[in-house]
Amino acid sequence: MSLLQQSITKLFANDKWSRTAGITGGALGLVALLAMKYNDRIVFDTYRKNTYHHPGKPLIGSTFDVFANLEEFDDYILSIFDAADTLTVSISAVGLPVGVHTIDPAVIEHILKNNFENYVKGEHFHNSTVDVLGHGIFNANGENWKWQRKAASIIFNVKNFRDHFTEVFVDELELVNKIFDKVALENQVVDFQDVMYKFTLDSFVLISFGTNVNALTTDGKVPFAEAFDEMQKNSFERFMNPFEFVQRRANEIFRPWKPTMGQYKNTIDSFVDDIIQRRRQELTNGGEFKDLLSRFMNSKNDKNEPLTDVQLRDAVINILLAGRPPCSSMISLFKKIRDTTAGTLAWMLYYLCTHPEVEAKLMQEIQENVPFGLEQDPPALYEAIKSMKYAHAVLYETLRLSPVVPVNQKTALKDDVLPDGTPLKAGETVVWHSYGVGRCKKIWGPDAREYKPSRWFTPDGDLRRESQGKWPAFHAGPRVCLGQNLAILETLVAMSLLLRRYKFTMVPDQHITYQISLTMPMKYGIKVTVAPRD
Repeated sequence: MSLLQQSITKLFANDKWSRTAGITGGALGLVALLAMKYNDRIVFDTYRKNTYHHPGKPLIGSTFDVFANLEEFDDYILSIFDAADTLTVSISAVGLPVGVHTIDPAVIEHILKNNFENYVKGEHFHNSTVDVLGHGIFNANGENWKWQRKAASIIFNVKNFRDHFTEVFVDELELVNKIFDKVALENQVVDFQDVMYKFTLDSFVLISFGTNVNALTTDGKVPFAEAFDEMQKNSFERFMNPFEFVQRRANEIFRPWKPTMGQYKNTIDSFVDDIIQRRRQELTNGGEFKDLLSRFMNSKNDKNEPLTDVQLRDAVINILLAGRPPCSSMISLFKKIRDTTAGTLAWMLYYLCTHPEVEAKLMQEIQENVPFGLEQDPPALYEAIKSMKYAHAVLYETLRLSPVVPVNQKTALKDDVLPDGTPLKAGETVVWHSYGVGRCKKIWGPDAREYKPSRWFTPDGDLRRESQGKWPAFHAGPRVCLGQNLAILETLVAMSLLLRRYKFTMVPDQHITYQISLTMPMKYGIKVTVAPRD
């Protein structure tokens, strides 16, 4: 027996080494077997018949690809649909919910409308967003959602849109004009998106809470808005990144000077709680107010009881968020409208600046329908804006290519088979990509990625109405956005009055792209110069 053979024999004669070698060999064998079975997906992920699976690496699936493309996530997912030449795919990665991804209009309508009762937000979405949205309408399901929906629907009526809301938008635009007048006079460059965020923040805080945060007259960031933005980014991180908790704790330890999510949450809660307590006292003293908070204070919850302070907080924040389906109560609705409207205004200006023929046609309609001085009569301005077909087509086309919520999801309560034949088990998730829907040539034709407001007109010149599945800009089915008319009104009022007064020109050589977030803001804003219209 050779010296080497003798050494090996002695090594394995030791019981300890034998057990270690046996365990190691067994573990390696198990890994090898799992790698053979799950050779293109994460361990225990389901194989689905008749559904295209985007191939990944053994045991980890597409995890590394997803993380490598996280900053361009919407385009990364779109590239998968393009390569597969299909509308529903399976993507297996740590951080993504178990289920399927789709851009199929029929599937989207199925989960949001036709089989609505079987699909809920799901635990993963709730846990990712609960700190900022609470248990308001955006996060709620079942009876908790129904009473919030009922309460909000009473508030979003035509009279409020025509009179109070329009008046608030016009008043706040006067402050915007002062900013742009100064920029034009001093030949400066300004970030249009930043100004629009301040405009929508001031407008919707006033509409929602009846108070001013004076973002338009404040240099730098408003603490309430900064806290909201940071918590929204963190919500998306929680949604996509399974290691977010570790990174957050590491930041708290190694970067103690940076505000924590807990501190941001306290900023939001303190702001809202102070307003609620003050308003309760003012109402007790006989005060009358038009803001949404005061109206919600007269509402009842699912137990037919007055709303608690926590329910009021969630209700108002959700209203500020609105722009898509109603969300968590007031905090959610606030964030949705503020963020989605500001982002849409920025993207709309971008498309107008890069398509001068569209801007010229829109300007003609504005000049014909919105003469100077009309803003002094809010009901008349409301009616004029409502009748402007081309302005609506411009907005619809903007939302098609740059949807305010580019990706969303629902979780199945029971086993289901989607309209395209895809099987889904209870607890699995359907992720639908509005960004991909709007850019899919199978759905919108060979010019799907071109900006063409003309596609929104019928041969008779009427505005075209697309299905909610094909154009899910404001969600679909029973949860279709209550705030959509409010968001459309503010967007068109602001753009019409601003374009009538100013000529905006993009600064050349900008990198215009989106920020990965629950909503879809521009990552670097949009820098413009401003000149008075002749």
